[in-house]
Amino acid sequence: MDFQLSDDQRALRSGMRDLLGAVFDRERLRAAVERGGGVDRALWRELGAAGFFALRLPEEAGGVGLGLPEAVLLFEEAGRALLPGPLVATHLAAGVVKGAAEGEAVVTAAEGELPVAHLAAADAVLVGGETLTGERLAAFVAGAVPVRSMDPLTPLHRTAGRAAAAGTIGAYSGALRREGALLTAAEQLGSAARTTEMAVQHAGARQQFGSLIGSFQAVKHLCADMLARTEPARSAVYAAALTGDPVEVAAAKLLADEAAVRNARDCLQIHGGMGFTWEADVHLHLKRAWLRAARWLTAAEAQEILAADLGPVRLLHGSSAASGPRPDEAGGGA
Repeated sequence: MDFQLSDDQRALRSGMRDLLGAVFDRERLRAAVERGGGVDRALWRELGAAGFFALRLPEEAGGVGLGLPEAVLLFEEAGRALLPGPLVATHLAAGVVKGAAEGEAVVTAAEGELPVAHLAAADAVLVGGETLTGERLAAFVAGAVPVRSMDPLTPLHRTAGRAAAAGTIGAYSGALRREGALLTAAEQLGSAARTTEMAVQHAGARQQFGSLIGSFQAVKHLCADMLARTEPARSAVYAAALTGDPVEVAAAKLLADEAAVRNARDCLQIHGGMGFTWEADVHLHLKRAWLRAARWLTAAEAQEILAADLGPVRLLHGSSAASGPRPDEAGGGA
């Protein structure tokens, strides 16, 4: 199986990076932080016009007609840029919710007892295998209370109807849940790659004791570890995008979650005291990575999928490389 990107895929990824650099640069990122991370409708429509949400819809339905591997590349770029908003849910709702494909509608998802992200801006909510709009949406959000979010770019609400939403994502088709988990893993991958770059750039510019900190062995090891987490996660995410296999999606989510969280922590460590300041962007990657790790497919759920695939005998006695990833290789426990 060839995992090399085609010229068209490279151009697609490069085009999305250029677009986000133009419409969501650091200045706009910090402005979004200051206003509490609400959805920017103008930016949402620009993403829609660029085909971000309609990427996988057939051309006859007004879409781009591409597949999950291409969607993963776009979501990886969104993760690099810390693009806020319920990107995954709106992408999955394209063709189902009117206006979602064009970026005219904002769609979020209710996930069990978790607070709902961007509820105040939502035109529709995916709940329990169905889509709520209009009066049903109003009834669902009635009495919703804002709760403090660890990510300043992701406002959260706890709803009065959360008990009825228990197990909501699991109530969707297996394919939809897998796609949501994989696209979230792609965002994590983009964040992990970006924090690796930030760490290396800082290590190559910051001096202590008359030397660049990148010359110190401890800093070199941290940067090497970050790369060593990112690239296996990239391979797992790309492979899962090609196969759509639920076990590979679970492994990809585990690896990408671990890479995003641990890389952000190491990046913060390399930045030292300035990394903890509000003006730095490192903490934004860490907080978003924590939030994404609890969405669509948690580590515990992914580990259960991997354990079920391995079986009790292979869990006890080990498995060959050809028989699939071991839990420790997928970011889980033995």
